[in-house]
Amino acid sequence: MSATHSQYRDRLFTFIFGSPEHPDWTLSLYNAINGTSYDDPGQITLTTIRKVLYLGMHNDVSFLLADEMNLYEQQSTYNPNMPLRMLQYAGQLSEKYISERKYNKFGKKLISLPAPRLVVFYNGLDDIPSEISLNLQDSFPLGSRSDIEVHVHMVNINSGHNPTLMQACKPLHEYVWTVERIRGNMAYMDRESAIDEAIEAMPDNFVIKPYLKAHKAEVKDMLLTEYNEAEAMELFREEGREEGREEGREEGREESLLENLASLMETISCTAERAMDLLRVPAEKRPRLLSQLQASDL
Repeated sequence: MSATHSQYRDRLFTFIFGSPEHPDWTLSLYNAINGTSYDDPGQITLTTIRKVLYLGMHNDVSFLLADEMNLYEQQSTYNPNMPLRMLQYAGQLSEKYISERKYNKFGKKLISLPAPRLVVFYNGLDDIPSEISLNLQDSFPLGSRSDIEVHVHMVNINSGHNPTLMQACKPLHEYVWTVERIRGNMAYMDRESAIDEAIEAMPDNFVIKPYLKAHKAEVKDMLLTEYNEAEAMELFREEGREEGREEGREEGREESLLENLASLMETISCTAERAMDLLRVPAEKRPRLLSQLQASDL
């Protein structure tokens, strides 16, 4: 795997809510989601995955608080495979938790683990209900019984959805305002101008404004990456649909999909996992494709 493929650049959501500079914003989001009133940001321990461990596996924001392992993801594309991804993240984070404390998984003493709490914040353009539950059981054959279950709480944070949540977490409201302002600007501005205008137009009472302005170059870079990613995603999806119609053979489709995955990873410097999310690769195909990508060093 080339160095380019293993690079990871924060998205704006991670930059705001996963920042060690502002655990108060992370705590505000936690309180808003859970209806709690914790007031000490020092209780937050960030655990967000950054290492290249599983083809560049990373998550958006994770942290320990009150005996809970909180995993928060931001999605602008509806992804029904989030329970599978969250299961992988939770496994990796649990392993890290056990290792750091030198617990013995093979001993007679029961290990106490923080309880996983899994939330997806959706702000894409598809018509998604204000709140839905995504379940790992839906990935298994109909009628099958599984000894593993994962539930992910997906929350729509677009304007008009979950107003109580927005009122309870000021940084979240401001994040949503920023994203929607940029989207609106892009109808008649180039991307860089759209981002610049949104940052400058933020009301002065926005708590995230000084932080974003102080890191403006970095913020612009991550936002441009996000929008380039979205554009590339649509191009590769359309190309894949055309190739599928023309070839009509599974072998040809899979070979083309591998090429598209590698190209997308190179184009927007994302991981294989992220590229498969963007191209909406079904969960059952992912292990085989990951193995082929690793074998070919694409």
